[in-house]
Amino acid sequence: MKNRVFRWGCLLMLLLSPLSIARAQQPLPRIAVCIYNMADTFMSGFSNGLERMAQGLATLTVMDSQNNQNTQNAQVDELLAEGIDALIVNPVDRTAAVYLIRMAMQKQTPIVFINREPLLEDLRLFNKAYYVGIDPKQQGSLSGEKAAWYFQNVPGADRNGDGVMQLVLFKGEPGHQDTELRTQYALLALKQCNVQVELLSEDVALWDRTLGQEHMAALLNQYGDQIECVISNNDDMALGAIDALKAADYFSGRKFMPVFGNDATGLAMEALEQGSLYATVYNNAEAQGAAALRLAVLLSKGEEVTEENFSYSMQDRVVYINSVIFTADDMKH
Repeated sequence: MKNRVFRWGCLLMLLLSPLSIARAQQPLPRIAVCIYNMADTFMSGFSNGLERMAQGLATLTVMDSQNNQNTQNAQVDELLAEGIDALIVNPVDRTAAVYLIRMAMQKQTPIVFINREPLLEDLRLFNKAYYVGIDPKQQGSLSGEKAAWYFQNVPGADRNGDGVMQLVLFKGEPGHQDTELRTQYALLALKQCNVQVELLSEDVALWDRTLGQEHMAALLNQYGDQIECVISNNDDMALGAIDALKAADYFSGRKFMPVFGNDATGLAMEALEQGSLYATVYNNAEAQGAAALRLAVLLSKGEEVTEENFSYSMQDRVVYINSVIFTADDMKH
């Protein structure tokens, strides 16, 4: 009995020691998140998820750069002056990331980039600069491979029987690595799958649903039923294309158009269930957010990032989260 009381007394003294009390009272790391544009469906959902994940781990400050790099530069400058512990930044312009990296270096503040990948030579300037995202090459390949499968296996996919896919491709923001690489690798995958493609239009719709609808309506006026497939760099543009296709009596009766998106947003998953969107690549926002937040917390505490405390594979301080593709058939199971 005396030994038990002694052990409990020692434990109580340990718990109440100044060091233990200091640890218990240690404030959460202050992490600032700068989003390029909260009007973007994916990035808005990403930031909301990040705020939920941060509860109990960090205190977050979220800022909207409103698609203006000068605004974002000023925001980062202000946050660094306030002594923020770490930054998570979705850059407006990936080539401008070098300026943000140099600003963070001056304060030795860790900076984790998301969604828009800085140039590797810029990332290497600062040993506390990281990138977390999805590999756009893999995303493009998944879209192209699935589109090739559809064209080669679904009766009537080659409407005119010429053995050539008449394709419309919707691109996001010019210069964005996701735009260029999703496009390039979708077309490369079609070629590798032995699908000959006639690219009727490579249309820039800036990630926007309204522009996707307007441009698809114009393309239908120009090409009509010649179009056999639509591949889009993101879901919003794909859903806009579907809006225009529905207005032209597609998805009713036997008139169908395979439309491929990217991101697997909530609205896109609904369209999959309804059968209007054929497939979308899952842009795993939750995993990206968890990895970015984990990195920011570790770095803010001055801890080394190791295999033991960081469970994501990484090369050159770049973390890629694997992608998968969902089809309408997947939603039936």
